[in-house]
Amino acid sequence: MTDRAGNLVSRRHVLAGLMATVATPALAEAPARSLRPMARPGSAVRAPGLPDIAALAEQAGIGGKVSVALAEAGTGRIVQEHGAALRLPPASVAKVMTTCYALEALGPDYVYETRLFAEGAFSGGILDGNLILSGSGDPMLTTDDLGALAKALAAAGIREVTGGFHLWQNALPYQREIDPGQLPHLGYNPALSGLNLNSNVVHFEWAKAGADYRLTMDARSSRYRPDVSMARMTAEDRDLPVYTYQDGGNYDQWTVARSALGNGGARGLPVRYPALFAGDVFRTLAAGEGIRLPAGQNRAATPRGEVIASHKSRPMSEILRLMLKYSTNLTAEAVGLKASLARGKTAASLAASAQEMARWALETKGVACQPVDHSGLGDRTRISAAALARFLGHADVAGRLPPLLKEVGVFDSDGRPLTGKGTKVFAKTGTLNFVSSLAGYVQREGQGDLVFAILSADEDRRAASHNSQDEVPPGARRWSDNARWLQHRLLRDWISG
Repeated sequence: MTDRAGNLVSRRHVLAGLMATVATPALAEAPARSLRPMARPGSAVRAPGLPDIAALAEQAGIGGKVSVALAEAGTGRIVQEHGAALRLPPASVAKVMTTCYALEALGPDYVYETRLFAEGAFSGGILDGNLILSGSGDPMLTTDDLGALAKALAAAGIREVTGGFHLWQNALPYQREIDPGQLPHLGYNPALSGLNLNSNVVHFEWAKAGADYRLTMDARSSRYRPDVSMARMTAEDRDLPVYTYQDGGNYDQWTVARSALGNGGARGLPVRYPALFAGDVFRTLAAGEGIRLPAGQNRAATPRGEVIASHKSRPMSEILRLMLKYSTNLTAEAVGLKASLARGKTAASLAASAQEMARWALETKGVACQPVDHSGLGDRTRISAAALARFLGHADVAGRLPPLLKEVGVFDSDGRPLTGKGTKVFAKTGTLNFVSSLAGYVQREGQGDLVFAILSADEDRRAASHNSQDEVPPGARRWSDNARWLQHRLLRDWISG
């Protein structure tokens, strides 16, 4: 098996992937890194004025299509463009639109509330009725938060429930996965619902135990490490595929190739039954507080009864800042769905909610786009660099988005910083195999700010890579490095020119 640079790698490396614990959000991609220049053979001296985008794109060797737009933030006047009308997949850059959509629909101070309802009479430590764990769509609920709810339940004096332990997830429509086109074991493509936990990623860990392996599935956090029973793993004697998935009806059944396990490792796997996952974990945490609960079951009816404990999320502005920083797909989809519902729109699916967001962008920002979700994970989403730059330059967007974006360092050919006190770049990256995007703001002290969008995609190679069934298909890593080189060179020349 080869990596994106065409180098041989072991299946063990692919197996480990990105280790996703509950303390770190499930990522769509690695967080944006500083754009340091990479040495490239035959680099030409930059001519005065604006860079020759076509020549740089050819030098980068990425093939496919490139769409670039640089504009004045205040006036929207295009300073430079190259293929700016081409509509390409933006990958996670789509999250900047979702961010503004959520801020306008929900407000920066909006908080989610996860509640425990007691439905029935309570006496002598016994609840004669149902206990309900009710979600509101919080995409950042963790095992630590459920642990605090279990302690609050114990403090309320409840020790036993005679009825059922119900789970309510209907605050958001259940989605089995974000993008059906992804490999089944990718942790950044989980299910979502109104009751989510740990970005709906379960922690799978394996360690050598004599002649075999000890396999564990848990919902670890900074304080807890509860095992889960609704996600199960067995090792099988085979070489490929490394993972298989089977729907168990109310649990996730995984298998892994024993030959790929090596001496040990860990990775995150997606959860397909998020409410049952949260219920499984809460039941274990409650048992640790001396509270006996039956197995959790999904509930259709809206919760009623007395609220005996609740957890409130961080404010929406902080949720969105972290979403942009870590490029968390589940958060993007959850806040996008919530925003559509808050606008009074029907959002039975991610695609339907994305269409509502597209109408909002056209009606309020004058920007045309074709999103299929809110995270950019689906590669059928389309937007042009011109439209994206126009969106970023809109007064409503430019006034609230830059503080939520990550600052990106830009360096000259000698590695000296071009950004700092006088000039700063705030941007969002987007990466899929054979898709790379960067969009954001160049803030210049004493001069007008600029907005930019750089979209690159080799759609033919991406389509062909789907057949490889590789997490990282051959050539994808090198292609991404070359696309990032192009992004850096354009920023470097725009700033120094």
